[in-house]
Amino acid sequence: MWGIHNDQSSLDLVSGGFVSIGWEELGDVRELDLDRESLKLHLAATYPAVKPGAIPVWAGVLIRFIEEIAIGDYVISPNKADRTLNFGTVESGFYVEEGAEVHPNRRRVKWLHTGVPRDTFSKSALHEIGSAMTLFRVANHRAEFLQYIESGSTTPVVAEPGDPEVELAEDEPNAERVDTYSRDFVVDILRHMDAYRFEHFIAGLLNALGYRATATMASGDGGVDVIASRDALGIEPPIIKVQCKRTISTIGGPDVQKLAGALAHGGSELGLFVTLGSYSTDARHLERTRQDLRLINGSQLVDLIFEHYEHLDAEWKRLLPLRRVYAVDRDAGGS
Repeated sequence: MWGIHNDQSSLDLVSGGFVSIGWEELGDVRELDLDRESLKLHLAATYPAVKPGAIPVWAGVLIRFIEEIAIGDYVISPNKADRTLNFGTVESGFYVEEGAEVHPNRRRVKWLHTGVPRDTFSKSALHEIGSAMTLFRVANHRAEFLQYIESGSTTPVVAEPGDPEVELAEDEPNAERVDTYSRDFVVDILRHMDAYRFEHFIAGLLNALGYRATATMASGDGGVDVIASRDALGIEPPIIKVQCKRTISTIGGPDVQKLAGALAHGGSELGLFVTLGSYSTDARHLERTRQDLRLINGSQLVDLIFEHYEHLDAEWKRLLPLRRVYAVDRDAGGS
């Protein structure tokens, strides 16, 4: 079982049915000598500005991706954009996608489960797949992930310590892992709120953004939970109607349409849908066709919290005790 990170937003791994790695500047790696020492020399010559400590790690990733992954192996691919996990099995040997300018080095994958919320798994399992490396063996929590792949449910199971290289990557407190841990912490706190308190938190966040926002007590209003505006009295258009969902699952088109249907015509009202989860394709299509509608997913919500944290009321800061820190930003995984 392998974990592989790919943050190239231009690539749709699920629809394309593949996983990939970078190092495009190396050219066609099938023509290279894949002896580890020779590969390290070639990497150092191709990337002269890279930190020396990254070169042996990059060489290891390339060799693993090209030679060590076997057909039938499981892969876990975190999607950073919506903070979900994708699970699949490898269906092909290594190949180079001709004409691909981004990540031409690929393996075909049959996706088994996609868009799985991170909170499905234990914090220690998430910690393992938050490895600093682009490609790594999943060792210590393999049983937990395998149980989900086979049954759709999980029971946290920690194996005996495995690959020393994996363990080293797990323990490294780099910037990416600090960020991931903090995001998981925030989402976990918010999703365990009751619905009423979550609505008040969203109102508080909008206030921190410079709006005048209050949670509503209304019902039968198209699911509107918060009303916001720019003026002090809240009567000058546009008035923003906000619907809040603390679920980590996918919000579909009908839920979004319900909010859209509650908006007045003529641009005097705008709709904002906020969720800890993600949105379906039809929900996103509706957003694209409506100038008066905006959808905020869980990842975007956490971005807003981090960006405007200093302006939150003390009540919410006590709930989410965060502070800015500097962490090692070492690219151990590569390109």
